[in-house]
Amino acid sequence: MKFTIYGSGCAKCTQLTANVEEAASAKGIEYRVEKITDTNAIIDAGIMRTPALAIDDEIVIEGKVAKVEEIQKLLA
Repeated sequence: MKFTIYGSGCAKCTQLTANVEEAASAKGIEYRVEKITDTNAIIDAGIMRTPALAIDDEIVIEGKVAKVEEIQKLLA
């Protein structure tokens, strides 16, 4: 499974990354994380607010740091 974190690399982006990793590990999911920090690439992806999370190239969260439990529900 591929997780893509879109954002500038700020504290919120870092927290979202940590939450994604914790959620995937708790479910025993094999994953890789890609971080997109280039503003043009973020805009090209159609993201208006960061941080944002895409799971397997589908944007599922935008403009907030999702809690671990919320991410786990998306993985079910």
